[in-house]
Amino acid sequence: MNASRFQCNAGAESPPVPCALFPSDNVWNADISSLPVHPLSNDYIASIGATAGLHPDFGTIYNEAPNGIPYAVVPATQPPVPVTFQYADESDPGPYPIPPDAPIEGGPKSRGDRHVLLVEAGTCTLFELFAARPRKQGQRWSAGSGAVWDLGSNTLRPASFTSADAAGLPILPGLVRYDEVASGAITHALRFTVPVSQRAFVWPARHQAGSSTDPRLPPMGLRLRLKPSVDISGFSPANQVILAALKRYGMFVVDNGGPWFVTGAPDPRWDDDDLHRLGQITGADFEAVDESGLMVGADSGQVR
Repeated sequence: MNASRFQCNAGAESPPVPCALFPSDNVWNADISSLPVHPLSNDYIASIGATAGLHPDFGTIYNEAPNGIPYAVVPATQPPVPVTFQYADESDPGPYPIPPDAPIEGGPKSRGDRHVLLVEAGTCTLFELFAARPRKQGQRWSAGSGAVWDLGSNTLRPASFTSADAAGLPILPGLVRYDEVASGAITHALRFTVPVSQRAFVWPARHQAGSSTDPRLPPMGLRLRLKPSVDISGFSPANQVILAALKRYGMFVVDNGGPWFVTGAPDPRWDDDDLHRLGQITGADFEAVDESGLMVGADSGQVR
């Protein structure tokens, strides 16, 4: 592949999302600043890493590919293509409206998670795939798993079902996006990874990815927030937007990975050096919350 051409493609700005990401009363959009601290909060923080710094797992370019999880917006007229899934029993069947040149996490040659996220404008439908690979020049695709979300609905996936994410949750609503930061406010929860998780999930997650039953380990779906006492005034305006969202909306445990790795969408407008200053925030600055009191029903993301 021509390197300069790839850099040009990799440097594309993330597009505005043309739809609301779930109803206003969805758990992703819930203010958790006043929720009670979880009784096992100290154990969870210790297991993730109390001294480890917050790590923005997104930015501009890393290893010659966009740094983060990209997404694309497609029209309702985008031709759907067939998709075959490794975990078909827990995936929403195709076809999916995937363009041949859909952005893949890590780039076309990635050996990583290779997520593909698509928002279909008009219908406001979200399509997400894990381990996605184009076949026959994009005339069909294969993937490990896939999920389709009606962005106007609070319905969760069936209990114990995965999605394109280990926790069985959507990915796009939890990404840090440049346009939101530039607007001055992020009004939803974020998503992050932990080194070791419990073999369990809590609402609103639908799936687990752990091997241990140790209750001191965080389950998938656990929600944490930045403590209200943490002073964020010394950070840049952009980083203050991210940190303010972590105080008000928090972040969900969604997968196993690096400690406190917060995911976002790649964008050439990010200031990588500035984002790295978020590492001054450590695990000890967070607390887990008990959000069970928000739940209206186990199969719904609606909150009270």
